[in-house]
Amino acid sequence: MPDIPIELTVNGEARRAAVEPRKTLADFLREDLQLTGTHLGCEHGVCGACTVILDGRAVRSCLVFAVQTRGAEITTVEGLAPDGELSPVQAAFQAEHGLQCGFCTPGFVVSATALLERNPDCSDEEIREGLSGNLCRCTGYQGILRAVRAAAEASGAAAR
Repeated sequence: MPDIPIELTVNGEARRAAVEPRKTLADFLREDLQLTGTHLGCEHGVCGACTVILDGRAVRSCLVFAVQTRGAEITTVEGLAPDGELSPVQAAFQAEHGLQCGFCTPGFVVSATALLERNPDCSDEEIREGLSGNLCRCTGYQGILRAVRAAAEASGAAAR
């Protein structure tokens, strides 16, 4: 089957490519665009390591075909800090020890960012629910919860 042309915006930059119809968005981002912050874990949509923001929603990029993103706007973990400065969520993960081995961290950071964009004043229960699709085998989640809470509080303080 021939490659299909797509146009989309990734991390604020217009992109054009021709992709195989069966190529996942995760593989397109990693292989074609060299955005390797999007990690592949289970490749079944269970672990959340490949989470990106697609048109304002956190999605598992291993479950989306690249051709489905025609005209879409995608933000990867690299796009959260385009000027080299850590985003508020990234800084909170660092300050609150919300990471250990780091493999799951990009997915958690992207999911937390999408959550806080939708609900900047979320409760601990809402944070847990918002991150329930992401798995970590190292941290025990307490540092992650503290990090998202700290980022939410910092965002609220900045808005005042």
